[in-house]
Amino acid sequence: MTDPTAAQQFIEAIPHSKALGMTLEEIGDGRAVISMPYDTRFIGDPATGVIAGGAVSALMDTCCGAAVMTFPGARGTATLDLRIDYMRAAKPGQRIIARAECFHATRTVAFVKATAHDEDEGLPVATASGAFTMESVTRAPGAKTEGAQ
Repeated sequence: MTDPTAAQQFIEAIPHSKALGMTLEEIGDGRAVISMPYDTRFIGDPATGVIAGGAVSALMDTCCGAAVMTFPGARGTATLDLRIDYMRAAKPGQRIIARAECFHATRTVAFVKATAHDEDEGLPVATASGAFTMESVTRAPGAKTEGAQ
């Protein structure tokens, strides 16, 4: 893991991240991995024990934001648009792991893809794609940007 300081502070500043027990697993160069443990407080269907989709979406949104925060030259971010496709229910009792990558950025907008899996690494629980604001400092040499002047 690279120095997680800014991204860790970003995650800790969001009250729901702490409430959901999110843990930063990996971070750096426009990528992030964040996990969330299974918790009975977040069950959406008591009959099956499946975690609510809202908890999964919060995890994915936070992971995407963290990925943007580590994109070369990024200083701040906020979600503009996030599309989440739920593929299957997460298995009750298993933690959920989100992986996000900021794959392209303009001067002010970052584009991110993400997946969330439970401990079964087969079919994802959900996938996401989104656009995030990107407050930036001077771009790092070789940063993948478009339209910079």
